[in-house]
Amino acid sequence: MKIISYNINGIRSGINKGLFNWIKKNKPDILCLQEIKAFPEQINTSIFDSLGYNHYWYPSKRKGYSGVGILCKEKPIHVEYGIGLNSSDEEGRVLRIDLKNLSIISLYIPSGNDMMKRLNFKFFFMEKFFLYIKKIKNQLNNLIICGDYNICHREIDIYDPIRNQKVSGFLPEERKWMTHLLNLGFIDSFRNFVQEAHHYSWWSYRYNARKNNKGWRIDYAMVSHSLKKQLINTYLMPEVKFSDHCPVVLEIFSKK
Repeated sequence: MKIISYNINGIRSGINKGLFNWIKKNKPDILCLQEIKAFPEQINTSIFDSLGYNHYWYPSKRKGYSGVGILCKEKPIHVEYGIGLNSSDEEGRVLRIDLKNLSIISLYIPSGNDMMKRLNFKFFFMEKFFLYIKKIKNQLNNLIICGDYNICHREIDIYDPIRNQKVSGFLPEERKWMTHLLNLGFIDSFRNFVQEAHHYSWWSYRYNARKNNKGWRIDYAMVSHSLKKQLINTYLMPEVKFSDHCPVVLEIFSKK
């Protein structure tokens, strides 16, 4: 089974740039999208129908902002929208599908770049999402949390850890939260296979950051320990440029 997570930074823009052909070529069984920035009625969803996908969308109530989606070949047993928290759910940040043998979340944690206005909300969301995962994890067991976490966990996950240590996305409190999440029983699947530095999933549009590989690894596929023996590989696709992010690809053995 191939699971891809991608912050598309505007799905309509991605479609215009060739997203359809990319999906057709790569054939993910599940595609988790973040920052779709559109309502379902604004998306040409028929293209996903033609590829044989069931598709689910959880947009922000605010036009052109946030929102997550999931495309999946297998029809889910259950689809869960949000975490039961109005202030975050109205921004469309958490979408979960339950399949026969595993559950997948498409997650978009708020950015705290505007540290005066949004950092407190980011921490509030992180706290509530942690409690949500703690509550459902044992019920679901085989859980995968894909998405844009807007946090670099370790120094090797960011190109300049010294100068960014007081910037949201690499604050000690954010990194500690990531550790606590992993300690609930998750594996950072990419780091299960790759320990070297200089592998990133997001680059600023400024200063030729992507060309010079001055990036941040803020997109993850966190996998329950119960799935560890089924992991085949996790890798990034920095060559894919529909967005300022790149896709994260998780391959696992799927039990029928």
